[in-house]
Amino acid sequence: MPGNKRKPVTVGFVALGCPKNVVDSEKMLAHLAEAGFLIAAEPERADVVVINTCGFIEPATRESLEAVGQALANKRMGNVRKVLVAGCLAQRLGGALLEQAAGVDAVVGLEQRDAIVQILRETLVSETPRVYLGPTPCTVVDDRVRLRIGPVHSAYLRISEGCSHRCSFCTIPAIRGPFRSKPPSLVLDEARELVGSGAVELNLIGQDTTLYGRDRKQKDGLASLLGEMESISGLAWIRLLYAYPTGITDRLIETMAQSAKVVHYLDVPLQHASDRILQAMRRPDTKDALWRLLDRLRAALPDIVLRTTLIVGFPGETPEEFQELLEFVRRACFDALGAFPYFPEAGTPAATFPDQVPEEVKQARLEELMLTQQEIAFAKNAERIGSRLTCLVEEAGRPSRRRGSRRSSAVGRGRFYGQAPDIDGLCRIRRGTAPPGEFIETRVLGTDAYDLVVEQICC
Repeated sequence: MPGNKRKPVTVGFVALGCPKNVVDSEKMLAHLAEAGFLIAAEPERADVVVINTCGFIEPATRESLEAVGQALANKRMGNVRKVLVAGCLAQRLGGALLEQAAGVDAVVGLEQRDAIVQILRETLVSETPRVYLGPTPCTVVDDRVRLRIGPVHSAYLRISEGCSHRCSFCTIPAIRGPFRSKPPSLVLDEARELVGSGAVELNLIGQDTTLYGRDRKQKDGLASLLGEMESISGLAWIRLLYAYPTGITDRLIETMAQSAKVVHYLDVPLQHASDRILQAMRRPDTKDALWRLLDRLRAALPDIVLRTTLIVGFPGETPEEFQELLEFVRRACFDALGAFPYFPEAGTPAATFPDQVPEEVKQARLEELMLTQQEIAFAKNAERIGSRLTCLVEEAGRPSRRRGSRRSSAVGRGRFYGQAPDIDGLCRIRRGTAPPGEFIETRVLGTDAYDLVVEQICC
């Protein structure tokens, strides 16, 4: 009888970490929804909570363990029945996670992502915690059919998985396995699926996007892939993230310059500018090579927007080497820059290096670096005042009548090509009410810290 139907199991999902983790989360959510589970808006009151964790560096590990701890607290209060921990931290810690977070019902490694439905069903009927952990991931993941948790108009497209670089500070190869490219046909299928669902911007991600195709003996694989993506109808912007500096070839730069869809934006994690520190990091770069790369990019793409990531306080970093890094940043004038203090991650070679830099010194250097970059970023923003920009609307403004005025005002949010989603500043749109996903022409009126204040130009 209809009254005897079982109530559907609700699943609360907590997605943490980088864009690669976002894609993993969206894939797992799609599996769960297709299997008939209800995705709960409030994870703290769901039957089951799945936490897709990050474990790259110490702060990410802390954030993940705090999220697990909150879910376990809700379980002890009777609001939650089961807690599953997935993702990078689960892969990294394995069974040790059951000891660190007593009460977790299942630990789900990266290779078991597509088995999340079966794992959840087994967990619901079991009283014994289990670890679903295979070897280091080595398969190419298929990200077709995702339940998107971001905006409809912008999506991440993963073109590769894992990493075969051996940077001395990094845990990623041990967590996500060796580098492997997706077949171009699979990437293009995923791209068309995302565009078909409403995406006008695709942000290409991988541990090193410039290495795409090398493991498949394909020369200039990324440039070739971009050429094929150019023909996808409805796709307006293609953005390259995680571009390893030594993989940025003349062919790739030429492809960007000639493309109508690849935006003139590159996220290039350089990590440092001292040759000795780069060598200790096991990076193949030199400061001179980095200068030549920046010169090549700006000569071919005068309007290019460059973002980088740096590490301060690497073991043995002297005051002089930190000043060398600061001077490099001042001269390079990056549009955006992220930095973090070095963390000695267990299992990495750098964690055993002598001359570890004291925490207070690392924090002081981080603050000085970010203040230096702040001046550069604010000055670059100020230079854009009065210019015209095409903006992708993220959030429409809400019209409101000012007292004594017949005109409507609105403040929405958008991004121009030089602002990547989630990590860069925004365009604050005045006098514009276009819906999310629309492109509008704007004029820059002013700045608000890292954001631009713009107004829509009416046709």
